[in-house]
Amino acid sequence: MADETLITVDPDDLDIVAARDAALKKTAILIESLPWLGRFHGKVVVIKFGGNAMVSPELQRTFAEDIVYLRRAGLKPVVVHGGGPQISAMLDRLEIASEFRGGYRVTTPEAMEVVRMVLTGRISRDIVRSINEFGPLALGISGEDAGLFAARKREAIVDGAPVDLGQVGDVVEVRPDVVLAQLEAGRVPVVSSVAPDLDVPGQSLNVNADAAAAALAVALGAEKLVLMTDVAGLYRDWPDRSSMLTSIPSAALRALLPSLESGMIPKMTACLEAVDGGVPKAAIIDGRVPHSILLEIFTQHGIGTEVVA
Repeated sequence: MADETLITVDPDDLDIVAARDAALKKTAILIESLPWLGRFHGKVVVIKFGGNAMVSPELQRTFAEDIVYLRRAGLKPVVVHGGGPQISAMLDRLEIASEFRGGYRVTTPEAMEVVRMVLTGRISRDIVRSINEFGPLALGISGEDAGLFAARKREAIVDGAPVDLGQVGDVVEVRPDVVLAQLEAGRVPVVSSVAPDLDVPGQSLNVNADAAAAALAVALGAEKLVLMTDVAGLYRDWPDRSSMLTSIPSAALRALLPSLESGMIPKMTACLEAVDGGVPKAAIIDGRVPHSILLEIFTQHGIGTEVVA
């Protein structure tokens, strides 16, 4: 019989104590996630991916890890993305003029080709590739595929007068069959925010990704909508950081909406549209924080601002 050596551990060894304490903290986190794992199991969660998380390789990686964790834990995540900074960079590179009016990018036919190329041909593939490093889970879908989205042109109001934004629109119809089929097959749909023009056959429209995510969440009967942003949450009295709201009823948000900073209005409007459409909860979270999705979904207090009916 081989010699057996009895290994003893000093219970007061600082390294051993630190390792044990770290393990206990991890256990506490896992236990905290237990009720949320039960609540969200088998449910659809729509996540809008954007902001700094899209341009930081490290945050792209942690985002992909979060999405795979959700899928492995029994949730049905759906990713919707835009790509404003990447579109602007490509337009500059191609020396195509880019102008914003009323908070929207004026999208000429020439610019629209770049929007489609960047969103569907580059960003969508990058997100799919990041997720698929953990297994063959993700599949890219354009809002133009299988009639997923249909949109109509919109105008902006600048100084009290309407302004033509070109090929910019709002999602007015959602046919979610193509997304539901991928969820049923166990995949993670990654949806780019481009939509066919309902009134002009053959023409595509650039649609706001927050609004598209909200419309898709309603059509899918999602349990939650999560919008990733570059701020910690919604503030009642910005820039007073002590005024951040962790939760707000939809009626209170509707009253607060006109006083918000212009950049927050589309995001909070998307949250309202989701909740008004039957999604139980919608949240904005800080995408600059690694694993912010897991913190929002699987912890008691979350990480951003949650809108409830």
